[in-house]
Amino acid sequence: MTPLVAPTPIARLRRLRRTAQLRALAQENTIGVDDLIWPVFVMEGSDATQSIPSMPGVERLTIDRVVQAATQAASLGIPAICIFPYIDPSLKTELCEEAWSTDNLSNRCISAIRDAGIEIAIMTDVALDPYNANGHDGVVRDGAILNDETVEALVKMALAQAEAGADILGPSDMMDGRIGAIRNALEVEGHKDTAIMSYAAKYASGFYGPFRDAVGASGALVGDKKTYQMNPANSDEALRLVARDLQEGADMVMVKPGLPYLDICRRVKDQFGAPTYAYQVSGEYAMIMGAGANGWIDDTQVMLESLIAFKRAGCDGILTYFAPRVAELLNG
Repeated sequence: MTPLVAPTPIARLRRLRRTAQLRALAQENTIGVDDLIWPVFVMEGSDATQSIPSMPGVERLTIDRVVQAATQAASLGIPAICIFPYIDPSLKTELCEEAWSTDNLSNRCISAIRDAGIEIAIMTDVALDPYNANGHDGVVRDGAILNDETVEALVKMALAQAEAGADILGPSDMMDGRIGAIRNALEVEGHKDTAIMSYAAKYASGFYGPFRDAVGASGALVGDKKTYQMNPANSDEALRLVARDLQEGADMVMVKPGLPYLDICRRVKDQFGAPTYAYQVSGEYAMIMGAGANGWIDDTQVMLESLIAFKRAGCDGILTYFAPRVAELLNG
């Protein structure tokens, strides 16, 4: 329904834009530190960092450095970090067994943050691509990504992460039925309070390239992911996927990528009213940083503008590599 507006000069919509104070009073959406989840990349080693050329300002961190990053995030008021591992290529196999090892890189990182007593929520990635010799999110046989065999592996992976102390599991694989299988296993194994943020509407996008560099999956990927990630042309399908994942036990749902799919965020929030998140993915981050470095845009202004767009589209929070920078700005 279109709101009724009196004709000019009775209604002058510019009146509430005249000063910063009036604009603040009339502002419909805000971005706050509580809206942020910070994705971080962990690697083996000690007291070291490794830059990621395609993601300026983002680094891979050793576990001790991730603990420091978690401490920094908590001090800024950021409620959660999300851990993504950079796995030694020698550990990548066809069946991805390292994914559910209790002693793998991600699980040791979770335990280290927990042992440090940092008051921050820990989110994880539940997908096989960092551990897969083929670079895919699922088990590959004769060129096909196997759904049910992958779900069995994901259940083991999710249980290992929950046991290590993860607060939020993020199944990002897009296999059918994995949310229900993971939720049932968590209940049976006593992890009833572990939350699931489902990557419910994850598109087969060209915006993921820098992320694959960050986790070392770019060179390993054979083929593409179009048989299991969503067609960018589809919108109604996203609602069916979200409905299914909520019915299977997802506590929160995510749309990925973010800015190119704000219409999906809005439809999901309006349709279901469930906690809805978006991932401002590596390609979105890299474009803003690259254009800023060339002086083509004010990257700080565009960063903030992009984040408020997610809130305007109905998102309850955003996974963004800008999280600490934004938090520092918001905290003054």
